[in-house]
Amino acid sequence: MDPCFEINSTDAAGRIGTLTVPRNGQEVTTPALLPVINPGIKTIPPSEMESEFGAEILITNSYIIHSNEELREEALEHGLHDWLDFTGAIMTDSGSFQLSEYGSISVTTEEILQFQHDIGTDIATPIDIPTPPDVDRSRAESELQTTLDRLEIAESFDTGEMLVTGPVQGSTYPDLRTKAGKRAKRFDLDVYPIGAVVPLLEEYRFADIIDLVVASKKGLQPDAPVHLFGAGHPMMFALTAAAGCDLFDSAAYALYARDGRYLTVRGTKHLEDLRWLPCSCPVCTEYSAKELQETTEKRQEELLARHNLYVSFEEIDRVKQAIHQGNLLELVEKRARAHPAILDGYRRLLDHAGWLERSDPATKETFFYLSSDSAQRPEIYRHQERLDRISITGTDVLLTEGEEHERYDQCLQIKPPFGPVPKTLAQMYPFTAEVPDQLDQQGYDQTAQAVRELAEQHSDVSFTVAHDNWPESALGILPDSIDTYNLTGSVGSDR
Repeated sequence: MDPCFEINSTDAAGRIGTLTVPRNGQEVTTPALLPVINPGIKTIPPSEMESEFGAEILITNSYIIHSNEELREEALEHGLHDWLDFTGAIMTDSGSFQLSEYGSISVTTEEILQFQHDIGTDIATPIDIPTPPDVDRSRAESELQTTLDRLEIAESFDTGEMLVTGPVQGSTYPDLRTKAGKRAKRFDLDVYPIGAVVPLLEEYRFADIIDLVVASKKGLQPDAPVHLFGAGHPMMFALTAAAGCDLFDSAAYALYARDGRYLTVRGTKHLEDLRWLPCSCPVCTEYSAKELQETTEKRQEELLARHNLYVSFEEIDRVKQAIHQGNLLELVEKRARAHPAILDGYRRLLDHAGWLERSDPATKETFFYLSSDSAQRPEIYRHQERLDRISITGTDVLLTEGEEHERYDQCLQIKPPFGPVPKTLAQMYPFTAEVPDQLDQQGYDQTAQAVRELAEQHSDVSFTVAHDNWPESALGILPDSIDTYNLTGSVGSDR
């Protein structure tokens, strides 16, 4: 296990962890939000990030500081923590964003790492190449190699107790992201940011982001702390945490406030469109929508930034609690109903159910089936992948949603949407799932597919299914060799 990161609990691929930052002796509980501090424009003082919002870590840009003589001298003289008046952990970016925006920067990897060390950075970043989405493969491969070369330089740099990141690049090519993760983990680095996803976030391409996160994590060590660069909107924290991201940063709280935008976990609102404030944070309880609209521009920006931070930190805490209770995917599903792009991302995450199942706990409190998407969850995948573990005795077997019948050699329960379940397990998690009385077609189809697979594994056994009013789509999945009858219909065989 990485000595700086300890995983304490997991749910799906999400985890609560402790990131130890040895340079200032801090421990950061993840998932964690790193508010971005613009060195020249402190919308909210960093000291208040700590005292008012509970921020344990923040991020600022070492290249901006390095490039401004006044800022550079202040940071070198006082050190980042005293200069920013922040006792928590401080991460610094290196100028890679400016490189992607302007094409060149006037500093080398060695110089910026040394500067980050000199100003007291706790977690430093080398100059990687943030290759944009959808570029041609040859460019993505070439720029990835440059990034990897710079990570090799970073590994050889004498950092002392300063942690160093190993950014994972590769544009929108999942195989390159996996390759980058495998190469990055060979270096003796500490935190692994997944970079160049901001354009995807801006275009709401959450499904693509999930593919890149999963691909990156497949290359990295399972216990590597993962940072999703530029991801600061609260609507997507649950989704990307469930995919295995531990750290999030963004200047969205301040940038959106400057534009009069009000963050919620369901999306972004323009303040001018609000008649009521759908929030109970200190800002929204003290001010009405009209009062916020009528205050001075500078004051409005500050108040909106504070609200945006309250909402963001509250959601991070909600995600941590969901991981602790084992209901993170339920939270993701609720968030997915707020925006079609999040729903796309959630469905893409469930496409990776086999990968999710590896880290998803085998035992939790309760499985809540909330929609047809729940039929694709890793708990169901796990059970159906292990159908061959069910012991079949005799040659005449009843699979039933109702009572057992003595005329059969063996009786197994059917638990939609899981499928056949031995009666010794029927009252254990996840088969005690809370399922709606009116289960959707996908739930029944998933159940029927599991029955079919079990029958195919035991071709010498005669199976009968006693179902509770299954739809024709599910009955059509069953092989012709299976007899069926409806427990809530007329007595007798369906076919």
